[in-house]
Formats: sequence, C-alpha cells, structure tokens
Amino acid sequence: MEPSYWNPLPTARRLTETGSHVDAAMFTGKWEERNWRNVPGPFYAGETDSLAIGRLDAPRHISYDDDHGGGFGGEFVFRQPTDGGEVFDLLCGASLEPCQGYNWDGDDHWTVEAVRDWWRGRGRVRAWAVDTAADWGADTHPHWGYNADPQYLGHYHDAARGHRDFVAYIDDGLEAYLRGYLFWLEHRREPKPGEALPDL
Repeated sequence: MEPSYWNPLPTARRLTETGSHVDAAMFTGKWEERNWRNVPGPFYAGETDSLAIGRLDAPRHISYDDDHGGGFGGEFVFRQPTDGGEVFDLLCGASLEPCQGYNWDGDDHWTVEAVRDWWRGRGRVRAWAVDTAADWGADTHPHWGYNADPQYLGHYHDAARGHRDFVAYIDDGLEAYLRGYLFWLEHRREPKPGEALPDL
C-alpha cells in the first residue's frame, strides 16, 4: 500500500545536486506572488513570465492561466509530484520558466487551516478551469487577435487538456492527497499505512 503522502523534497534536492540542468538556485518565486490556482503542497509558481512551455516537460503537473486576456499569462502547479520521476518532470518544467518564478518552500507557508480554506474554495478554480478548457479547446478564437492564428491551436489545445486534467483531479484524487498533506503539516512525517488522516 502506498503512503497517503510522500515528501518530494529530499528527491528534489538530490536531483539539483547531481550536476544536471536543474538547479536549486532557480527556485526564487515569492509566496506572496503565488498564483491562486496552485494546489497546496511544497511546489508552487509565483510571478512567472510564461512562455507556456512548462507542460512540455511536466504535463501532469503544470498548467497555464489566462490572466493576460485570451493569451497565456502565468504558470501554476495543479498536481504535486508523488514519486521521483514526477519530481524530475516538475523540476524540468520549472527550469524552463525564464524568470525563475517557481519555488519549493510551500511547506514553510501552508497551514492546516489555509489548506482547508483552499479546499473549501475549490469551486472557484474548478469553474475557471472548466470555462478556460472550453475556450482554449475550441478550434476558432476570433477574440484572441493574433493568437487566433491556426499555428497556435495545438498549443492551446494541449493547455486545455491540462485544465481538463485539473478538473478531473479536483473531482477524484486531490482530496486524498490533501488529507495526507494535512498529516504532513501537523506531524512533519509521512503517515504510516492505516493511520487516521485529518479531515478537510
């Protein structure tokens, strides 16, 4: 039986110390500037200047917002990593962000009540993801100006897939993850199989 929460940070630190292209120095994002769509957990995107390429390496973890109108705005983490391969993917995706707006110090900021508040307000982010997926998944976008160029459609359709994945995760999977994360925040250790988890 897999643990209900796995701490990804030791693996992340190890990966950034191996001389690969991912470097701990790239994590300079500010908690106060985090995108409200980030799911609770250690990783998050703060202020990013998105080239909308993070999903090339981490499609199961990174998605894009629409805060600049019809075009891409910033990036956010919609699913935290749960094994070593996913940590590497997320690190690689974050490394593509030119302003180094990601960070991995969420554990220093999230509290049990803040996680519960985010979960209670999940309807807002879910509704946003549903609407944006419908828009970005369409085949024509006359209101986007130059972004309506057909050469961008594949990119928008992939982004819409990420939004749909986010909705599916909110509906099935995220609650269990967050309950395990609450345990981690309370005890600073991974729960053992069979241990009771806090309620959201």
